[in-house]
Parts: sequence; structure tokens; C-alpha cells
Amino acid sequence: MAKIKKGDLVVVIAGRDKGKQGRVLEVIQEKDRVIVEGVQRMTHHVKAGQTNRGSRTGGIETREAAIHVSNVMLVDPETKKGTRVGFRSEEIERDGRTRTVRVRVAKRSGKDI
Repeated sequence: MAKIKKGDLVVVIAGRDKGKQGRVLEVIQEKDRVIVEGVQRMTHHVKAGQTNRGSRTGGIETREAAIHVSNVMLVDPETKKGTRVGFRSEEIERDGRTRTVRVRVAKRSGKDI
């Protein structure tokens, strides 16, 4: 189970955007990188072209670039600060069977994420 997932609220702990918070838009597991909303913004030059519904305008766009997963930290839901992530095993009974599920836990407050 991954410590950081799509949709999590994270804070950047290293780099030029240190201290910024944002939601995770995408996780790239092969490269250990995440794309965070509003963080690591880069300019991208787009050529005007045709799409299915008409012409696309060209120009300079700003978009988020990937940042390494070690440079972000999950935000604790209780204290609203960065926290490390741990796991806790939990027994769940469903359809007459018991299953063991790993639950993410914020180490700062001990709350489930």
C-alpha cells in the first residue's frame, strides 16, 4: 500500500516550493514521483493545432511538473501539519469471511487517514 495516494493533501518539505500545500493529482509509481496541484509550476510552449472539436489556440501554458515523493509529506487531518505515515492491521468481517486490511495512520496524532 502506498503512503501517498491520489487526492491526498500534502505539504512540500524541500525545494523552491517548500511550505506549499496542495492535493495530489497523479502518482507516478515507476519513477517515485507525484504531481501536486499548484506546486512546481512550469511554463510550456504550445503550438496551435487542430483537435476533434476545432482548432486549439497556441501560446504559453503553465502546468504542474512532477516532484519526488520524498520531498512531500502528508498533512495530518487533526493538526494540519506535515506528518509521517504508519500502517495498522485491522480485521474486517465481510460476507462471512474475515480479512486483514492495512490502514494508514498519521504518526503525529494517531488518527486514521
